[in-house]
Amino acid sequence: MKKLIILFCGTLALAACGNGLEKKANEKLMVAKAAYERGDYEEAKLQIDSIKILYPKAFEACKAGQALMLDVETKAQQKTLAYLDSTFQAKTKEFNAIKDKFTLEKDAEYQQVGNYLWPTQTIEKNMHRSYLRFQVNEQGIMSMTSIYCGAGNIHHNKVKVIAPDGSFAETPSSKDSYETTDMNEKIEKADYKLGEDGNVIEFLHLNKDKNIRVEYMGDRTYKTTMSPTDRLAAANVYELAQILSAMEQIKKEQEEANLKIGFINKKKERKAQEEITD
Repeated sequence: MKKLIILFCGTLALAACGNGLEKKANEKLMVAKAAYERGDYEEAKLQIDSIKILYPKAFEACKAGQALMLDVETKAQQKTLAYLDSTFQAKTKEFNAIKDKFTLEKDAEYQQVGNYLWPTQTIEKNMHRSYLRFQVNEQGIMSMTSIYCGAGNIHHNKVKVIAPDGSFAETPSSKDSYETTDMNEKIEKADYKLGEDGNVIEFLHLNKDKNIRVEYMGDRTYKTTMSPTDRLAAANVYELAQILSAMEQIKKEQEEANLKIGFINKKKERKAQEEITD
């Protein structure tokens, strides 16, 4: 009889304990729901996660929390998409305001992505000239090309740009360079992508109003001075690149958000199917 009484009391204690856990878990769940309703999705996620951590045996509350989490994540991604859409529209407006200042070089027959240049730097206007050429493609990838034209080769693969105060920036060795000859004129070209250019492009943008000396570095060093129009080209193409690259990044983030929403919807469908089966 004593054993039965002890067992009965133990069962009551466990039930009371279980009810207490469920009550506390439900309180957390209510806080999470309130956060969800007011659009504070990070707080909602935090409260739902705390249910799993603090009250893992409160099965009903945990289950309800999981269902709520799917709604929270959906709303969070929808909020992100709304922000990205607004930002993309703003960047598109910036792009449309300046794009006509540039020349788009694109051969529809073999080029899927064209390149924007400052009008003074188109190829036909710069034959037989040593200069730094700047371009950005339609996907926001900017590059600089050091072009050398002379009677003899210098075999250059790096350039150094120097401001009047002695400050400078220098490219690493180019990963893409070539040489040719045209009517006894030696022509050398070396390409440097933004981000792999030793900060030369950004240095030129910051010093666009200063007299810049340029050194082509190879077997021999060739020195020249950037023209004001080339400095202007560097600055303007750099600014266009910032806009275009930001637009590309926004597109990637929009795609990621839509993929996440699709994944969440599939999880909801599976759970709904499981409930019907049960």
